[in-house]
Amino acid sequence: MKVLVAVKRAIDPNVKVRVKADGSDVELNGVKMALNPFCEIAVEEAIRLKEKGLASEVVVVSVGSSAVQEQLRTALALGADRALLVETSAVLEPLNVAKYLSKVINNEKPQLILFGKQAIDQENNQVGQMVAQLIGSGQATYASSISYIDDQWVVEREVDGGSQTLALSVPAVVTCDLRLNVPRYASLPNIMKAKKKPLEVIAADILGASVKEHVRLLGVAPPPVRKSGITVGSVSELVDKLKNVAGVI
Repeated sequence: MKVLVAVKRAIDPNVKVRVKADGSDVELNGVKMALNPFCEIAVEEAIRLKEKGLASEVVVVSVGSSAVQEQLRTALALGADRALLVETSAVLEPLNVAKYLSKVINNEKPQLILFGKQAIDQENNQVGQMVAQLIGSGQATYASSISYIDDQWVVEREVDGGSQTLALSVPAVVTCDLRLNVPRYASLPNIMKAKKKPLEVIAADILGASVKEHVRLLGVAPPPVRKSGITVGSVSELVDKLKNVAGVI
């Protein structure tokens, strides 16, 4: 059984994001990039499924420039078997990425397709759902547990009122949430082994996906600076401030 994991390159979550001086976009020059944290969870789950004997091969795939090879090597060091890069220099939009990934999925024919629930840069939470629609498969989002029972993927997912359990026929698309697992660290021997694992680069143009620009970025602005708070000396003074200054009670 093959598990395919879609991953994304994003700014390292420990780096403070800066906006370009002209407000045209986020500054990426010289900024440390990393594997999107939710994608790490998806990779970890695929590896655990392989360790349980439920998966025979774990394939990671990403869409973007040649720089994404660094993050694919990271996924290989974590335990994935091989990697695919759909190489394009175009600005990545959710629908276009989903179209490229659906072509790869049709070629690879995995039994399970895993995504992080969202990327921490745009936080669109769209690609997994779009892929499920394009390939005509069942989907479960915000997964906190994944198991394989009676030839179906059984997924427990988090919802506002608690949890919901779904049974999905093969192939299935699942997006992974925080409580699904805790990703492992790549050991030095596995980092060295990852350099020799296969990483195939596919030109986006040869996939035959019909893509076009749907969104135009008008500008980026940092959030307003938060005003400093005040110190109160008593509960009565706090109540007075909340009532007469903040106007919240």
